[in-house]
Amino acid sequence: MSRISRLVTATLATAALLLPVPAAAHPAPSPLAQPRSAAAFAHPGVLVSRPQLDLARAKALAGAQPWKSAYDAMRTSPFASLSWSARPRAIVECGSASVPNNGCSDERDDATAAYTQALLWYITKDAKHAQKAIAIMDAWSAVLRDHTNSNAPLQTGWAGATFARAAELIRHTYPSWPQVNRFATMLRTVYLPEVVNGRGCTNGNWELIMMDAATGIAVFLDDHASFDHAVAIWRARLPAYIYLTSDGALPRPPANCGSINTRSEIIGYWQGQSTFTDGLAQETCRDFGHTGWGLEAIAHVAETARIQGLDLYAEAQPRLTQALYFHARYELGTAVPASLCGGSVKKGLGPTTEVAFNAFHTRSGLDMPTTQRYTEAQRPAGEDHFLAWETLTHANNPS
Repeated sequence: MSRISRLVTATLATAALLLPVPAAAHPAPSPLAQPRSAAAFAHPGVLVSRPQLDLARAKALAGAQPWKSAYDAMRTSPFASLSWSARPRAIVECGSASVPNNGCSDERDDATAAYTQALLWYITKDAKHAQKAIAIMDAWSAVLRDHTNSNAPLQTGWAGATFARAAELIRHTYPSWPQVNRFATMLRTVYLPEVVNGRGCTNGNWELIMMDAATGIAVFLDDHASFDHAVAIWRARLPAYIYLTSDGALPRPPANCGSINTRSEIIGYWQGQSTFTDGLAQETCRDFGHTGWGLEAIAHVAETARIQGLDLYAEAQPRLTQALYFHARYELGTAVPASLCGGSVKKGLGPTTEVAFNAFHTRSGLDMPTTQRYTEAQRPAGEDHFLAWETLTHANNPS
């Protein structure tokens, strides 16, 4: 069924907009899937919980660091302006590297602005910020119908992940959002179908970012079937994105991609790298920027799942902690051996470690000195495509 057909069907079924999508709407989940409890989702529960937000608010308003500097960076950013004007369009067209860029940057920026305004509402309790977040989201839900061109799945993941966080926070902390059902319709019919089944043969950051969006949207919609389906894809992608020596001589091939099976195909998929060590990622030899997005998306899904009572961090810990150390040490100046990417890497991991570092160090008590040095050097973490203000929400936050 096309996205347009799904939109028509959903519009005719307005009474069921907020009910879970039937499991039959998706392919059968991977055997790796372990369905979560049927208990209701916790709200707000997309990347940040109420206790996390309460701690961040208290610390920021008390002037404690690093929360104050993170809060100051957020509230003085352009995204915090009450004069922000949304730039929605019916069709967002994004080619490779967002060329053409017909609404791509506008959509991502508006999603970030909505999330920024939602966080400002929670911290300041100034209703004008909640109303601005709502105005941005309403502008998009009134007109958006599709994402097109080659980058459509990734663009939908970037914007969908951030919009879901903003919507979840407003819906469950602000008393009035008249058009919330219309926004839910947009997430269900425009965003979720594009991301929920993943993209097995793409570079791994794509599928991981898509699962970040899918899990967030599923929580907002109280859609357990989509949540479990996205978690199953995340579980299959994790060992195909971060290598451990226990995997054997070669990394595991991506699931649901029959064209990457042989040694030569796997090495090609891993950017030509033929020597594999703990913590190496599938995109390491492409560049650290895309790799950081992949690692960040892994953590985002695990963080949302944690709030919902599902411990994906325990599954991710051996791989993700190794990957954080592997990349942070080169960012901090460790010499690159000739066996790694021909002796040269393209740095730029960015502010992508705060959520995972908090989970493993603050909550679990793991000693991670290299990752800690790198994370603290990035503070206050700003915004980038599908992440924003994570020093404020996740630094030193055991909640």
